[in-house]
Amino acid sequence: MANESQMPSAAVYQAAANRYDAMEYRLCGRSGLRLPRLSLGLWHNFGSVDDFGKATAMVCRAFDRGITHFDLANNYGPEPGTAEENFGRILSAQLAGHRDEMIISTKAGHRMWPGPYGDGCSRKSLMSSLDQSLRRMRLDYVDIFYSHRYDADTPLEETACALADIVRSGKALYIGISKYPAPEARRMYALLESLGTPCLIHQDRYSMLVRKPEQGVLEAVQEQGVGFIAFSPLAQGLLTDKYLNGVPEGSRAAGPSVFLKRDDITPGLQARLRRLNAVASDYGCSLSQLALRWVMDAPAVTSVIVGASSVAQIDSNLEVLSVPPLSAGQRAELASVLEA
Repeated sequence: MANESQMPSAAVYQAAANRYDAMEYRLCGRSGLRLPRLSLGLWHNFGSVDDFGKATAMVCRAFDRGITHFDLANNYGPEPGTAEENFGRILSAQLAGHRDEMIISTKAGHRMWPGPYGDGCSRKSLMSSLDQSLRRMRLDYVDIFYSHRYDADTPLEETACALADIVRSGKALYIGISKYPAPEARRMYALLESLGTPCLIHQDRYSMLVRKPEQGVLEAVQEQGVGFIAFSPLAQGLLTDKYLNGVPEGSRAAGPSVFLKRDDITPGLQARLRRLNAVASDYGCSLSQLALRWVMDAPAVTSVIVGASSVAQIDSNLEVLSVPPLSAGQRAELASVLEA
């Protein structure tokens, strides 16, 4: 592809003929929907403050490499909403003829607009937010619509009925939930099942460093036939070679990010990262590839959402497809490092 800072024009972009040759696809829970083992997340680097040409090149490259699932939310940017706007522009200009080859998801539940209805998972908030998202992305429907978080102020029954009605309206094909604790997730699975719109997928943060889904969620999705998709598998970039020797200037931890701060990079964490990096080297792969493979190998995991700041980073992440699944002995060795 041309220089990634240059947006491919509609006249020159043509999807790669071999785009499905190398990607693996896995059935999502008990559904007939297959998702790619790696999906592209537009949480960072696709907003109004980012390079639109680079964003376009990344989306096109992902599609050329068999990534068919693009994960968004109403508040992704910055500014909130602008990742959806930019994705809509890219889709319209570059990929409009490939809509039926794509799985596009979005979410609602976190603060999006002023007042009492711009936050949470009430019927009013979810339905209003999805209408706004569809306008921003220039779409008639999304493939997956998520309740982005558990909202303790809204009865689960209200949220479930709103999600089921959204599917019946044709504005979403499937329903997912994100970041729900295991007890509330089980209740939501049962409610959605009773309404005839089973929960397709559960999304949560999961990596070698953040393993909260192991406290009930992974067991629940397997028991109930729900797919699981992991986000932040590289722990905001910690599970790369970036922070092995400090906090480099220009990195996320060196900037204003509220998700990863300089103080989070402790000597103890760096020592653990260096041990993991040594294990990865012994296995013949990079630390990031090891981290992705570790998440992908979990039996409950359908797909893993990766972010990207460049076309090269997408290509690097996709190299994990050539890394063999970890053996029981290798996972035991990693467990000894992670639990030390």
